[in-house]
Amino acid sequence: MAQAEGITVKSAGLELVDDAYQLSASFDVEFTQTINDAINRGLALPFLIEYEITRPRWYWWNKTVAEGSRPRQISYNALTRQYRLTVGSLYQNFERLEDVKQVLASLRGIDVAERGLLEKGEPYEVALRMRLDVARLPKPFQVNALASREWNLPSDWHRFKFIP
Repeated sequence: MAQAEGITVKSAGLELVDDAYQLSASFDVEFTQTINDAINRGLALPFLIEYEITRPRWYWWNKTVAEGSRPRQISYNALTRQYRLTVGSLYQNFERLEDVKQVLASLRGIDVAERGLLEKGEPYEVALRMRLDVARLPKPFQVNALASREWNLPSDWHRFKFIP
């Protein structure tokens, strides 16, 4: 069975580790042929993992407690024939694109909130998604990305309840 192209959230969770709440998630990542070709021709593709923690309120809009994003980038070096996944200032090289996608699809232990930020026993809603960051593409590709579904790779917001 062929998997649909795009990004979907398979699972996500939040847990208290030491003095911070950490977010972990796994994604299904399937690129379109256009995206595969762009990577193999040397275009660096920026991805963004976004999260938001809100506290529901019956009398007003939900209160945003914490929000943020984590950038990642996939690139290919034709000279060394290696793919590179960059996370912040760290990077890792791979022989195959499938291996890069497997590591990109795994998010582990990202600090999203300090212990005192979430009240014990109160319900919170956590939202998470991953997308191709079209705004960080080179300008000619931004125009293509806006006009073509081949470049459209956002996951839907995955929401889950959390009670500390």
